[in-house]
Amino acid sequence: MKLSVIIPAHNEADHLTACLDSFVAQSTPPDELIVVDDNSTDNTFKIASEFAQKNTWIKVLQRKSSEGHIPGKKVVDTFNFGLERTSEFDLVGKFDADIILPTNYFEAMLNHFQSNWKLGMCSGLLYVEKKGKWVYESISNKDHIRGPIKLYHKACFNKMNGLRPGVGWDTVDELLAQYHGFEIHTDTSLLVKHLRPTGHGYTIKKRQSKGEALYKMRYGIVLVKLTALKMAWQAKNPFLYSQVIIGYLRAYFQQSERYVSKSEGAFIRKYRWQGITSKMSNN
Repeated sequence: MKLSVIIPAHNEADHLTACLDSFVAQSTPPDELIVVDDNSTDNTFKIASEFAQKNTWIKVLQRKSSEGHIPGKKVVDTFNFGLERTSEFDLVGKFDADIILPTNYFEAMLNHFQSNWKLGMCSGLLYVEKKGKWVYESISNKDHIRGPIKLYHKACFNKMNGLRPGVGWDTVDELLAQYHGFEIHTDTSLLVKHLRPTGHGYTIKKRQSKGEALYKMRYGIVLVKLTALKMAWQAKNPFLYSQVIIGYLRAYFQQSERYVSKSEGAFIRKYRWQGITSKMSNN
């Protein structure tokens, strides 16, 4: 199976060397790694280029985009810029530049996809350093495939029509994969070090954009409230709840464009409610 990985990178000089070192050290490296430098003002391009000179399967591209930070959309647009320039692949990955992979990461991923023809998405788990120890980054359940380390089967990726350009892209893709009959899997034995914890630099705008994403995924208001409550609890930030609700209502009154169709939205709501009732019955 041909494997292509794309890393959107903006001012990642502090972490990129360690990240790319972990790619080079893989027991089974990708057939192709594309680092897309998006308007960096540090040494991101220089560092990536030095790796590309020593490893023919690493490519470096530069993308010029707007300087403003657009949560979700910028990273997806940069990923798509790299995607348009990939070679032929069976599996495609969207990875971040602030991670360190275990040496058997892609070997294990290939084994999962080759042994299960229904598998559409797969990843390991993200861990962050706290008081000198690496602990699970508990902002989501361990069955969630996190944005910095996603691998897709081409059939699944095409069926769900790629990634949605906005906040929530790394949630709606999981749901759409399952809507189209694919399975998702997280390998809990694969510990991926996340050098910059999620939530770094959160702004009110970004918090509200999470609520906007829930509207675009066609969540109902009760489901939105429960999801916002869970987000606030996991982030240990009570203000997150109100900001998510504000973002949802703003998108509702503005009638923002949806991420999914009505039938896909109905599946998503049913799937989420089944998850909630299942947890309640287990407790």
